[in-house]
Amino acid sequence: MDPIFILFIISAYFLLLLGISYITSKQADNQSFFKGNSQSPWYLVAFGMIGTSLSGVTFISVPAWVGTSQFSYLQMVLGYLLGYLVVANILMPLYYQLNLTSIYGYLKIRFGKSAYKTGSFYFLLSRTIGAAFRLYLVAIVFQKTVFDSWNVPFWVTVAITIFLIWVYTYRGGIKTIVWTDSLQTLFMLAAAGITVYQIGSVLNLDEVGWLETIKNSEYSRVFFFDDWRDSKFFWKQFLSGAFITIVMTGLDQDMMQKNLSCKNIKEAKWNMYSFSAILLFVNILFLCLGALLYIYADNIGFQIPKNSDELFPILATQGYLPLLVAVFFILGLIAAAYSSADSALTALTTSVCIDFLEVDQQEELKAKSTRIKVHLLLSFLLMIVILLFNLINDENVISSLFKAAGYTYGPLLGLYFIGLFTKWEIKEKWIPLVCLVAPVLTFVIQDNALQWLNGYQFGFEIIILNGFLTSLGLFFIKKPNITSESNNFK
Repeated sequence: MDPIFILFIISAYFLLLLGISYITSKQADNQSFFKGNSQSPWYLVAFGMIGTSLSGVTFISVPAWVGTSQFSYLQMVLGYLLGYLVVANILMPLYYQLNLTSIYGYLKIRFGKSAYKTGSFYFLLSRTIGAAFRLYLVAIVFQKTVFDSWNVPFWVTVAITIFLIWVYTYRGGIKTIVWTDSLQTLFMLAAAGITVYQIGSVLNLDEVGWLETIKNSEYSRVFFFDDWRDSKFFWKQFLSGAFITIVMTGLDQDMMQKNLSCKNIKEAKWNMYSFSAILLFVNILFLCLGALLYIYADNIGFQIPKNSDELFPILATQGYLPLLVAVFFILGLIAAAYSSADSALTALTTSVCIDFLEVDQQEELKAKSTRIKVHLLLSFLLMIVILLFNLINDENVISSLFKAAGYTYGPLLGLYFIGLFTKWEIKEKWIPLVCLVAPVLTFVIQDNALQWLNGYQFGFEIIILNGFLTSLGLFFIKKPNITSESNNFK
């Protein structure tokens, strides 16, 4: 595919986003940036959250993952549904009751300032790593399809990607993102749907035909109950999916910031229910896409790349499929990159400004100046992390993402579990230490599980282990008087 043509698509798409940003950011202030003035339509938030949840990881890595894991990822997706019920009925009512801008304000009310800062720190760490993983994947594709042919260094590709996101988010923040993410979700789903249709056409299969082909292929196995030590074992993946959703949605400022921009808790719940139902079918679509990509590659004698994440990009952009697939692949990839990274950058800015710099206590002009500077600095930080990840990563990106989430979100899971379901008072000064030691112990146990646990292989359920160890550590530092008057928000 001609690099000039790809660059034209990117430029046209960016101009469209910039136009939306211009319209939505008129008369924007800090409340617009942080909470969208609490006027976001719930159905728009729900649709946009699909794109944020999927991102470039789902767009490229979930189809690639089918080659080695079949449809086992669907076990996690089913667990997501349970997690979303918990988020909608336990966490979101709490956040609305307390009228929070940063959700980690709950930890300050429940445990104190030390827990508040610790929770915010782990969000910053988690979301920075997560956003870097997602953008890295997209930047690699842009590098190979466009910028390599012009001998442009990878760091320049990353800088351009980050700059484009910064330009259309620095004014309107969440008020802009609610609209741009909806547009980007539409393009991402269109890209997947058109690719599935075109592969079916090339293989002379109608809708029933390609579904039957997938069903009869080696890739269609969903449930794994036979070996409890296997990382694909059903209950491991199902429970991991539930807990990953609770922490990566319910305990994540990025995802909750969109929900908190709805008019009230009723609309926020409608958003969560509709979003979770649609997400199930969307993930099935991407798994079907993955199976068809492998079936098509086998049909034409195409050698699967060593890095399976490259399968979809190569087939889509190097003439193996019709031009229409290439065009929508680029559009979908851009949408995937921007829909996850723009909201991540906004949420990171919100967390730093509210949780650490307390701009909500400053007068408006000073607070706005601080927020713009933080937004710029975090953009630069994100670029640095992507470049570091490029030096060390050699794994499938979705696996890396969830593995990192298990270590960085685990302390948040433990803090909120103890805060919501016990009345313990905690010795606040020891909370940061507990939240540091728990991930380290998790790594040690996972690294030695084969020898210590009779061949057991940890998968994404390490997040449960990490949360348990954090909770256990908090038990050891609780005060003798276990009755707390401060926990009025159970």
